[in-house]
Amino acid sequence: MSKISGPLLDRIDLHVEVTPVNFNELSSDRLAEKSELIRERVIKARDKQLERFGTRPELQCNAQMSPQMVRDICTISTAGQNLLNKAMEKLGLSARAYDRILKVSRTIADLAGSEDIKLEHLAEAIHFRSLDREGWAG
Repeated sequence: MSKISGPLLDRIDLHVEVTPVNFNELSSDRLAEKSELIRERVIKARDKQLERFGTRPELQCNAQMSPQMVRDICTISTAGQNLLNKAMEKLGLSARAYDRILKVSRTIADLAGSEDIKLEHLAEAIHFRSLDREGWAG
């Protein structure tokens, strides 16, 4: 991590730390979500995004939105604004990260089948940005 510059990390939307899975989890009988169901959810989310950008054929997904489109499409509640403001201050995130968090939260909401970006969608998107901060990887 120390070899990757902050500005480069800032351009990566999802930061996920992958830790080894222990034997008990691997061998458990717990049912996981089937790939077919995940695939259907992703297709529905992509269809929703294509519908959203129907008048702009150059846009196919949320990641391609301009900053102005982010402001128009990724509206959040006052509670969401407060959460994002606290995250920006606490994590020292950039203006670029602000837009990317909103785009990712819109995608998470699309995957959940939600018309609105809810607090849990925003919190998940913030979490994906917070892994490059203090304490990551150990």
